[in-house]
Amino acid sequence: MRKKLINLQQFGADDIIDRSGADALIPEQISREIIQGVTEDSTVLSVGRRLPNMASNRTVMPVLDMLPVAYFVNGDTGTKQTTKMMWDKKRIYAEEIAVIVPIPEAVLDDADYDIWGEVRPRLVEAFGKVIDGAIMFDVDKPSNWRDGVVTTATTAGATVATTGDMYKDIMGTGGVIAKIEKSGYMPTGHIADISMRAELRELVDGNSRPLFKSDIQGSTQYSLDGNSMMFPRNGAFDATKARMISGDFSQLVYAIRQDITFKMFDQGIIQDPATGEIIYNLMQNDMVAMRAVMRLGWEIPNPINSLEKDKTKRCPFSVYLPA
Repeated sequence: MRKKLINLQQFGADDIIDRSGADALIPEQISREIIQGVTEDSTVLSVGRRLPNMASNRTVMPVLDMLPVAYFVNGDTGTKQTTKMMWDKKRIYAEEIAVIVPIPEAVLDDADYDIWGEVRPRLVEAFGKVIDGAIMFDVDKPSNWRDGVVTTATTAGATVATTGDMYKDIMGTGGVIAKIEKSGYMPTGHIADISMRAELRELVDGNSRPLFKSDIQGSTQYSLDGNSMMFPRNGAFDATKARMISGDFSQLVYAIRQDITFKMFDQGIIQDPATGEIIYNLMQNDMVAMRAVMRLGWEIPNPINSLEKDKTKRCPFSVYLPA
């Protein structure tokens, strides 16, 4: 089932009047600028690996599922053995994300007001939040999409519970980073709740010296084992489900089926999708509404490797759980 942030219910096919010249109001350059902003504002998309744009609503991605095996030849006349490789199919499904921005006509009539200057960052934030929430925590994810990163790591047993020793929880032999390495991957980054910044600043060595800050006058460089940390501020990170998500983010791939497109309406109603209550009546409230839509999909390839051949235990991500 496709999900949208807000649904627009039309009065009827003949009652909807598309504002003429809408394309001129939203040139292609601005559309590209917004989609670029979404991939930067979305923490997941900014660290994940983008694949070529999808040609249809479903893309099949071959993933290595069996490794070749080499053998010693016994002597000069020994018989050489054969081997084989196998591939599995991972499917990426493009699902629609949409948002509606209602704007009073009086505001549009004010030529000195930078409408796009206000709308663009709100669009970027809305799209980035819904993408991050679905991919990391399964929040309102479409039924065609795979389990989110936290659910995937939990199923594979790649989680670490919080104890009184954060350094050991993260860096120790049974810690967050070790879980990723055990699966045959090397971590490339970490996404954490913003509250962890203060906790990391409090970490000290045996001589009570800060581990993350040697100069109190300089800026703190947040990184773990040489990989940078990101602290999302778009409201998508759920600290009740995870304190930090670490992993090889080259194994989080996504593809865009449709860049952001826009449509303007000056008649229609906007309803609360949960209650059906009318929020705005564009004609009665003297408003126009801009609808922005994009489509994308994602997957975790997780190909077989020599260190962990059991795909039920192999996971390129691990999760630091809250207390």
